[in-house]
Order: sequence, then C-alpha cells, then structure tokens
Amino acid sequence: MQNLLQIFFTLLAAGISLYILIRFGSYVFDLATYKIVNLTKGPRMVAVLGGLSILLALPFMIGNMPYLFRTVIIITLYIVLALSLNLVIGFAGQLSMGHSAFYGIGAYTTALLMVEAKWSFWLALLASAVVASLFGFLLGIPTLRLKGDYLAIATIGFGELVRLVLINWVSFTRGPAGIPGIPGPSLFGYTIHTNADYYYIILALMLLTVVISNRLLNSRLGRGLIAIRDDEIAAEAMGINPATVKIMAFVLGAAIAGVAGSFFASYIHYVNPDNFTYVESVVILCMVVLGGTGSIPGVIAGAIILAALPEFLRDISTYRYAIYGMLLILMMINRPQGMIGMELLKGKLKPKSIRLRLKKGGRSHANS
Repeated sequence: MQNLLQIFFTLLAAGISLYILIRFGSYVFDLATYKIVNLTKGPRMVAVLGGLSILLALPFMIGNMPYLFRTVIIITLYIVLALSLNLVIGFAGQLSMGHSAFYGIGAYTTALLMVEAKWSFWLALLASAVVASLFGFLLGIPTLRLKGDYLAIATIGFGELVRLVLINWVSFTRGPAGIPGIPGPSLFGYTIHTNADYYYIILALMLLTVVISNRLLNSRLGRGLIAIRDDEIAAEAMGINPATVKIMAFVLGAAIAGVAGSFFASYIHYVNPDNFTYVESVVILCMVVLGGTGSIPGVIAGAIILAALPEFLRDISTYRYAIYGMLLILMMINRPQGMIGMELLKGKLKPKSIRLRLKKGGRSHANS
C-alpha cells in the first residue's frame, strides 16, 4: 500500500510539474515564434546562419561526451522520420500509422546490399530511397479511396505485414536474428566510423529534408496538398487531381523514411525486425501531432522533445513511460494545435499575452 501511495504522489507531482511547464512553455513558444515570424529578411537570415553555425560546431562542444553525442544523432534521425511523415499527414492529410514499415524497408535494403552484394553505402542509400518509394507507391494506389480511420487501419496492416515478412522470410532477411556486421560508409577511401562523422551525415540529411519540405510547402504541388487536406471536393473542383497528389505525398514520404532507415542500418551496424514495430510508427506520429501537424518547426520541436525525453528520464526508469504518456495527454488537452501551430507561423494568431497588451495600448505595438 505504501508503494502504491508513493507511486501515486510521484506521478501527481510529475503531472503538476508538466502542466506548469506546458503552460509556461506555450507562452515561450508563442512569443518566440511570433517574434521570429515578424523579423525582417536581414535579422531572420542572421538567426538562420547562427543556428547553422551552432549545429556545425556541436561535435566540438560535446565530442567528449559519447552518450550525449549518440543521443543527439538519434534525435536528428527522428527529426528526419517525423518530417517525412509530416509530408503525408501534415501536408496531404492522410492518416498513416505504418510509417515504420518504410523505415524498415530502407534499413533492410541497405543491410542486404552492403552485406550480401558488397555495395557501397551511398549506392545502397539511393537504392533504399527507390525501394521504399516503390512500396509507398504500391500502398498509395489501393488506399486512395480510404480516409481517416479506414486509412489508418490499412496502413497499420501494411506495417505489420512488412514486419512479419522480415521475421518469417528467414532465408532472405535472417528472420528474428537480424543482419549484423553492416559496414560503415566510406568516402574517398576514408571509412566513416566516429560519432562526428555520422553526425554530419545525418545533419546533411536533416537539412535536405527541411529544404524539401519547405520548398514543397511553398510550391504549387504543396498548395495542392494543403487544399486536398482542407477540402478535397473543392480542390478537385479547382482542377487538382487528388489521386496523383496523394500518391506523390506517399512516395516522397516513403523515400525519405527509407533514407533514414539506410542511415540507421549503417550507424547501428545491425538491423532487426524489432526496430520497426507498430509502436515505432506511433512514436513518429506523436512527434508530428505534438509539434504541430503541417508545421515544419513544430515537427522538429516535437521530435526533439519526444526523442530526448526517455533518455533524460532514464534515471527514473520506473516512471519514465508514465511521464511520457502524461505529457502527451496534457499537451492534447491544453494545446491541441501542437507546440508551433500553422496559424501562428502564418501570422494569423498572436500569443494571448501580446493580444492583451495590444488591447491595453501597452508597449506591445513595438513588436507588431
């Protein structure tokens, strides 16, 4: 009984702390986003270059902390995965819950090509993107007429089908034993093996994914995706072909997830079907929803928090998954639009505190 009371009061204290943190964090995110959105071109470019400089210098800051370094690499990998799913859910409005299947297909493609066929990592990386995108195309065609829960169930089935194939096709995938001994990449005769080397590879992939997402969002195709997400009938009436656009979203999202899987296989040097379960798909989905569906900065923030939180709570392993769940529940109750919603990024929404000061005629006019 005493242990139950201790667990109850510990979780109660954690819940209260999370609630306060979410309320305060919401104000900070709103205010920071509001100020950044309203920056002129010059200061915004300075902020971007400053952020890139920090990312490039990060290995020199934490190079003597290997555990933290590996955690940063895994977080960056999850950012790529979350952004790839955001193309499907956030842009096209298609509820996919089997995204780890494309992740696994990319990882196994690289593992088999590098171990069995002795391909280089870079060729295997491209092959992983092509194979994963092909499966995205094959999934997209039969699910075109499905929406909402029905599409989610279909993608869950696809994810489980891929996992079961990886487990049972022992002669090809080595089954539950997985594929060990995956070599690292090499570049001009230099074998990449340090954390810093892998960090710069995944950083380049992350930045490329951000650029692709941003260009797509501001392109004609991206506007077509958003239109279909908001109102498919109206979008079709305006001349947009929903079938073509949805399939392209699935293909592009699957290709990027395949690239992430390729990096994962080479970095860990081992792949196993247990790395690509339904739970992994749910975690990636939570990153997108928590950060803000359709919001590139929001998805990045959601991926950072949800990927880092279990590591920071490792010392209290008894409670870390309960705290992880409470965070998701409290966020959905207090901030259903996500950490950085699209309305705030578009300048359509202002932080409450700023709106109040505007009404009072305070100093906030200097920030507008």
